Amino acid sequence: MGKGFQSKLTSGNNTYRELFKRHPRNPILTSKDWPYPANTVFNPAATVYQNKVLLLARVEDRRGFSHLTKAISEDGVSNWQIDSFPTLIPEPDLFPEEEWGIEDPRITWMEELNQWAVAYTAYSRGGPLVSLALTKDFKTFEKLGAVMPPEDKDAALFPRKFNGKWVMIHRPIPASHAPSAHIWISRSEDLKYWGEHQILINARRGGWWDANKVGLSAQPLETPEGWLILYHGVRKTAAGAIYRLGLALLDLENPFRVLRRSDEWVFGPSEYYEREGDVDDVVFPCGWILDNRTGMIKMYYGGADTCIALATASLSDLLEYIKRCPEPKEEEF
Repeated sequence: MGKGFQSKLTSGNNTYRELFKRHPRNPILTSKDWPYPANTVFNPAATVYQNKVLLLARVEDRRGFSHLTKAISEDGVSNWQIDSFPTLIPEPDLFPEEEWGIEDPRITWMEELNQWAVAYTAYSRGGPLVSLALTKDFKTFEKLGAVMPPEDKDAALFPRKFNGKWVMIHRPIPASHAPSAHIWISRSEDLKYWGEHQILINARRGGWWDANKVGLSAQPLETPEGWLILYHGVRKTAAGAIYRLGLALLDLENPFRVLRRSDEWVFGPSEYYEREGDVDDVVFPCGWILDNRTGMIKMYYGGADTCIALATASLSDLLEYIKRCPEPKEEEF
């Protein structure tokens, strides 16, 4: 059993296993590190590029609009090389759905295409929606445009096809009268037109930590046990909403099938940079990377919609934990 799995917080008869460990240098990036004026930097996608850690961070300007900027580091913690200008910008003249900015990207390496796919939220006049772009070098991008109607967000692609079709996780936002927002999964033959939609992970109701609204956090992570899913759940309180994280495990050959889902949240806001900011009480990852040599995961997340922080976990610990979680039950939506 790994050290992370053995780390425990105990109160009375209650024991909680601390799976993720915050980096002591958190927050690792803020707007003060940026080479040009920015209000906040947060919610970064993450991947490995040329044997270095690459983040594609959401940068909000002082108008309130967001764009994406690349930051690269040898160790994924320090000495970040940040692009002097925005890396991926809204282009409302060509893509009207980007009129109010682009935000919250997730990166997936698509081996069949020999490119990275970036799923991001385009903020249109009609609300947020899912857009896709492809890149080989994170310098030039081929935008595919909007692939889901508004309102929809929190999307990421799986890295390979299943039965000849691409698969994407996303989160439609229901009409205001609907009680819950669930995580959905869909198929496509060409990455542009999507169908065969179905709910993948439903938002629970009542007092649950993930009642009312759930959404994908980092991109799906392939493991020998299945696809490891990190998702966020939102609980509304009298003082506002709290964003926490949970885990799920999907079948390796049929990602439409959920094998396990955590009842407990595994990571939540507790430090000052997570509890106080533009949006209080938020931890929001859009990317994680696995070091196959060490088996350690680096999870990069936005703290309080204001900064970028890092937490690490052992993949074996996460798998051991999720395999002990219950199989999902049929629940009424």
